[in-house]
Amino acid sequence: MNNKRILIFTGGNLGPAAFEEIQEDDVLVGVDRGALHLIRKQIYPHICLGDFDSVTEAESAEIEQNCQQFISCDPIMKDLTDTEMAFNWAIEQRPRDIWVMGGVGTRFDHSLANAHLLMKGLRAGITCCIRDEHNEIRLVDKHLTVKRGMFTHISLLPLSLEVSGISLNGFRYPLEDATISIGDTLGISNTLEADFGEVKVESGYLLVIQSRD
Repeated sequence: MNNKRILIFTGGNLGPAAFEEIQEDDVLVGVDRGALHLIRKQIYPHICLGDFDSVTEAESAEIEQNCQQFISCDPIMKDLTDTEMAFNWAIEQRPRDIWVMGGVGTRFDHSLANAHLLMKGLRAGITCCIRDEHNEIRLVDKHLTVKRGMFTHISLLPLSLEVSGISLNGFRYPLEDATISIGDTLGISNTLEADFGEVKVESGYLLVIQSRD
């Protein structure tokens, strides 16, 4: 595993903070229209990939001319979303972190599928998150430290049928050895009371969603 961070820019709700997050050593991946968002900011991706069905032919050519590596696939004859293709590529690089920027958008099916990608990262032992203008989403199966910042609400949702042994410290509404099952709303809309909060899980997979209105 190397010490790099890979930022995957999708066509979702990026917001200005997404571009401000970029650091000098980051590896930048542009997915479909997300690649165009980067280039229009005069930020040039290391790799651009997808079916590019959300851009015009001229925009696709512009993307190809402004990235180091360009990978295009057929928009129909494929079994993966563009974001999963990028995520799989990122995992193969064995980075320290993978951030999916703008991975939440108007298509709920794509947003939920992107949340499921966090499972791949967790199993690969890579720290991953999804971030857009209003949300930051992580997946935990053991321990996670969260910090107070631009996202004021914190919600917990199970990604497995049941998550048990949930303990929260530093939150307005603490939990101790709690269980949350699919369909429960116990973990919705908590807030941090301290600068940092601790989320601990004994069994299962728990989505930790920091958000703002």
